[in-house]
Amino acid sequence: MIVIRVTVLLISFVTRALDVLLLLFRPRLLGPYLRVWLAEFLRSPYRLAASFEVVRVLKASGQDMRELVYGETPVATAVWIFHRAGLRRGGRLVDVVAGRGRALLGARWLGAEARGVDLLERHVASVSGAMRKAGISLQVGDATQQDLGDATHVYLAWTCLSPDTKARVIERLRTCAPGTRILTVTRPLEAPGFITVSRHWVLFTWGFERVWIHEYRPG
Repeated sequence: MIVIRVTVLLISFVTRALDVLLLLFRPRLLGPYLRVWLAEFLRSPYRLAASFEVVRVLKASGQDMRELVYGETPVATAVWIFHRAGLRRGGRLVDVVAGRGRALLGARWLGAEARGVDLLERHVASVSGAMRKAGISLQVGDATQQDLGDATHVYLAWTCLSPDTKARVIERLRTCAPGTRILTVTRPLEAPGFITVSRHWVLFTWGFERVWIHEYRPG
């Protein structure tokens, strides 16, 4: 148990240090990043387990508690994997399980437009002002009901999503324009019309994990 805790602390230190070093090249994004960091420190998502908000959100979305338990994507990781997926200035990334929007800062670092949604209102409210200063739109919303027609890239950290929720998300992804790149964490997107372009091992807050890059090619 001690080894696990030490490892988690080490990973947290390394990812934070990499993020800060990277954001020194984009000073405008550093302030919002520090605000996200503070929000995480003051109110961890795991402390929301018994709140009325979580119960209400779960009933409305048809999901269960396990689906709200996920780690964050470091900015450095987001920049690397988004670049590999071809995200550039003029692109538009949508993160449909955004948490407090840390990964969206990676899209802005690359000069792309960034929009995120998350089920938990407290996540969004704690950082939405700072995100706006970074040019990021972060809103309360359900991944299974998002308009994705304008996205060039969709980021989907569906580490904990149930098979039923994944099926509903896939149907929503079918509203994307042909050629849209879709990035999934932990598991590939195994459905007709979604072609795997590449897969990569990258560092997350919980350790190394695989990310798949897909392209939507209907028909």
